[in-house]
Amino acid sequence: MDDDDLSSMSRDELATEVKRLRAGIRAHRDASGHELCWHHPALWGLLPEQVAPTIAVPTWDRFMRGCVAYRASLDVQAPDAPRSGDDYAPGGD
Repeated sequence: MDDDDLSSMSRDELATEVKRLRAGIRAHRDASGHELCWHHPALWGLLPEQVAPTIAVPTWDRFMRGCVAYRASLDVQAPDAPRSGDDYAPGGD
């Protein structure tokens, strides 16, 4: 995919696009708690080309090892972040 559409945008249109993309990135960045574990197709929706992403879903055992590794990486990357004891609540993300 390319970004040829940008060259035809005015300065104001580009500024609007930057703000839209920043809002999407901030929403993803500000995810916390159990939201960190979720699939985020809304982030892909910020791109101008709308394609149905083809994803491969790992088997449960490999998925859980990945979850554990991801959570362990947060201890290294964010050792001082507050810890939550909140349980996952379906629909409450």
